[in-house]
Amino acid sequence: MSFTLAITGRPNVGKSTLFNRLLEQRKAIVDDVSGVTRDRQYGVADWNGKLFNVIDTGGFVAGSEDVFEKEIAKQVLIAVDEADAIIFMVDAATGMTDLDDSMAALLRKSTKPVFLTVNKVDNNERLLEAAEFYSMGFDNIFFIASASGSGTGELLDAITKLITDDASEETREMAELPKFAIIGQPNTGKSSLLNALIGQERTIVSEIAGTTRDTIHTHYNLFQKEFVLIDTAGIRRKNKVNEDLEFYSVIRAIKAMDEADVCLLLIDAVKGITAQDINIFSLAARKGKGIVLLVNKWDLVSKETNTAREMEKELRQKLAPFTDVPILFISAREKTRIFKAIETALEVYANRQRKVPTSQLNDTILKAIEGYHPPVVRGHPVKIKYVTQLPTAVPSFAFFCNFPDDIKQPYKNYLENKLRENFDFTGVPLRLYFRKK
Repeated sequence: MSFTLAITGRPNVGKSTLFNRLLEQRKAIVDDVSGVTRDRQYGVADWNGKLFNVIDTGGFVAGSEDVFEKEIAKQVLIAVDEADAIIFMVDAATGMTDLDDSMAALLRKSTKPVFLTVNKVDNNERLLEAAEFYSMGFDNIFFIASASGSGTGELLDAITKLITDDASEETREMAELPKFAIIGQPNTGKSSLLNALIGQERTIVSEIAGTTRDTIHTHYNLFQKEFVLIDTAGIRRKNKVNEDLEFYSVIRAIKAMDEADVCLLLIDAVKGITAQDINIFSLAARKGKGIVLLVNKWDLVSKETNTAREMEKELRQKLAPFTDVPILFISAREKTRIFKAIETALEVYANRQRKVPTSQLNDTILKAIEGYHPPVVRGHPVKIKYVTQLPTAVPSFAFFCNFPDDIKQPYKNYLENKLRENFDFTGVPLRLYFRKK
């Protein structure tokens, strides 16, 4: 089994700052407001060649009546349950609090190794004050400053002693799994879809738009299928983004797209496709991601015989020119066709990895060019002699010809259509380059 470390503690002690430092990237949102991290999020850290999973959790507030704090507490307990070791973070600047005590009481019941980590110890005076935390009775206690990184080395050395080489290797394999990002506007049902797929409350779902702020990674391993699902915050139009945090969330959602191999774009069946949905779709296509279009809340639409067919036709018209995309009508709430969505995503993932042998490519495409030559330019016939697929993550093809700059868009579209007809690239944007032979 791979090794998992959870970072827990009350709100605002610097958990996300440490999380970002371990991952060597800004993945968790950091702000001075408490309750910024709501769901638990995952990342992979590497220390001296040992890889392990890290879970960042929301701030734990025991016995709170606040709807989000209650949900966060639930998420924290799940994280503690999933982890092999726990960093229990406290803050030297404010000293010991009742919330720290209630968290400590909870962790004492756990049989897992707990590393009591006193954060914000950035001078000798703080170090003296921080000594009061010894009274909590944990064996492993470390004094760090996660903003500057001082003291984190000793903490990581102690943690990585627990990690076997096998566990590190398994974490590496996990990092190479297909990644599917669930994207779309706020309130289209992204978190509901994630929860329906894995059959547990993995993310907080509410009617309030903007509940999900961070991107959330979930390892899916059921029915002989294994991949990582990424739930993202809703991407809304620029002029609608008021709160700073929401601005970060949108950037985070766009970053999640970068990380993903395939994007599952959710649109609301009741509202239909909007300009913003088309923007999100184009962004994913520009980034070269595989795309599956999911029309969610299909259970709420009153249907006649051809409702789905007509809606699909309308969607394809609006998505033109990139129309070779799977469209599925689903309901996350009723769990209709949600597993079909996953199968389709895996097919699109396979299409994106597809490498066409050069000989096969030339046989097919040169025949198509014979059937319909490029237009003559300035009295010169344009000749395409040779085609090859480039070794890139996004399927890209280089066409070698005598006048590369004179090939116009309609002919490029013709070549792309021929590639799609002969080789299965459904759901995947293709890139065509024309080079001087």
